[in-house]
Amino acid sequence: MARKPRDFDAELAAIMERAKKVKSQKTVQLGELVQVTGADALPVEALVGALLAALEQSKKQPEAITRWTERGQTFFQQGGKRGKKTTAGGTPGGATSNNGAAQTPERAA
Repeated sequence: MARKPRDFDAELAAIMERAKKVKSQKTVQLGELVQVTGADALPVEALVGALLAALEQSKKQPEAITRWTERGQTFFQQGGKRGKKTTAGGTPGGATSNNGAAQTPERAA
C-alpha cells in the first residue's frame, strides 16, 4: 500500500495560523500586564518612554535585567496586584510608591 502524500501547503497554513494566534495572545497578555501593574494610568507617551529607557539601560547595564526580573517575580508571587501587598520596606505598592512596576528604569535601578 502506498503512503499518503503530505500536504505541505496545508501544514504550512496551519503553522502560520498558529503563529498568528500565539502573536495575538502575546499582545493581549502584554496589555493585561500593563493594566495589572497600573501602568495604564500613565500617558501612552510616558509608558513608551519608560520602555525605551529600559531597553537602553538593559544594553548599557545587563545586570539591570536581573534586578527587574527579581522584582517581576516578587510582583507575581504576591498575586500580581499592585497596592495590595506591602514591600520588604513595609510601604504599600501604590502609585506614588517607588516600588511600582511602571516606573522609569532610572528610578528602578
